[in-house]
Amino acid sequence: MAYTRDNLKKDAFILQMLVSRDFKLKYRRSFLGIAWSILNPLLMMIVMAAVFSHVFRFDIPNFPVYLILGMTLFSLMSVSTNAGVLSIINAAPLIKKIRVNKLLFPLETVLFELLNYALSLVAVILVMLYFQITPTINILFLPLLLVYVFMFCTGLSLILSALSVFFRDMIYLWGVVIIAWTYTTPIFYHIDLLEPWMQKVMLFNPMFHYVNYIREITLWGVTPNLTNNLICFGAALITLIIGLLVFRKTEKRFILYV
Repeated sequence: MAYTRDNLKKDAFILQMLVSRDFKLKYRRSFLGIAWSILNPLLMMIVMAAVFSHVFRFDIPNFPVYLILGMTLFSLMSVSTNAGVLSIINAAPLIKKIRVNKLLFPLETVLFELLNYALSLVAVILVMLYFQITPTINILFLPLLLVYVFMFCTGLSLILSALSVFFRDMIYLWGVVIIAWTYTTPIFYHIDLLEPWMQKVMLFNPMFHYVNYIREITLWGVTPNLTNNLICFGAALITLIIGLLVFRKTEKRFILYV
């Protein structure tokens, strides 16, 4: 059946309702409310900056800014995919009752976390102001980076949400992968600390490129070259295509397993 304009309007409305629902649920009965999305990365940055700059003595210029940029962007990926892996399973009561585009559920988890990331950028701005770092014109590349990361996270969420329906162990396995991925991405250390062979392996880590990209445009005032953009876009596009193929291939059997 062809995907019509009416289908698009219906899906957009459902997506809006799902994001609005999750937003209300997250901040319901919360004293700090939306402010927590700003305070949380600030508090985490303070703790981690104290540990890694004093205990481990990492000598990185403007380390708190370096840290919060990497930490918040990586968190966008980790939190959205952790929610994405459960998106179809959690939507089982709705999927069983009405006919709905199942792709909306993993997509909604990424959109919701992208909204939270936008709020966390306030914390990033506050830290940059404190350290007197003035963004250059390169900050205009930020929306482009977020498109790359959105595509990448959506692709991962589609793959994970589909696989977790049939293999529930994927839920726990992904948590372990995220922990390992955190430490194998230079969020709180510099890539120069790694052995040469590890630096070469790091080039195959998409999150390394995304984290490095945001530091270039906000902290270092570097204009991302064509190669950087092609790598970031290529990783995002390949992941999204694989995600769509896996999801569409399996979604007709979801109803039998959720």
